[in-house]
Amino acid sequence: MQHALRAYTPADQKGLKAAAQSFRVNPAFDTAETIQALGVGEALISTLDAKGAPCVVQKTTIRPPASRMGPLTPEERAALIARSPVAGLYDQTLDRDSAYEVLQGRAAQAQQQASQAAATAEAERQRAAADKVRDREEARETRAAPRPRASSRQSMTETFAKSLLRTIASQAGREIMRGLLGGMSRRR
Repeated sequence: MQHALRAYTPADQKGLKAAAQSFRVNPAFDTAETIQALGVGEALISTLDAKGAPCVVQKTTIRPPASRMGPLTPEERAALIARSPVAGLYDQTLDRDSAYEVLQGRAAQAQQQASQAAATAEAERQRAAADKVRDREEARETRAAPRPRASSRQSMTETFAKSLLRTIASQAGREIMRGLLGGMSRRR
């Protein structure tokens, strides 16, 4: 497609000649002269035939675009939506949980489990301390034969509670670090 060219200088005339020679010759008119004589809305055009070979150049008038400045009317918008191939597929809004929300929920759950395990371990420790105090008071009252000293070994419940607390705390720490490090790597 070629619009009007004006050739006033020798360099412009060379450009005009090169543009005219780029088209397949039409015996009905001189391409170089026609390029200079084109008016507003006119152009020279060459298309390809069915085999992909260029056709002879033709002079044509270009139709200006037909458009409107302004928004669609509600009726036009409704008609376009009804004809759309995705009409009805995205009409309902879905608010699914994001990965961030899922990770926050897991972290909160792990923290809650850790605090429950810590509370259980603290209650067990306080009960054991209360038992020791009670045993000492009983020993003072009776002043009889001294009782064998209580073992400093932990009870099975204390051992289980401490192990559970460590496991939950390390799991919560891992989940929080994964969330933080995973969020940082996605931001890059």
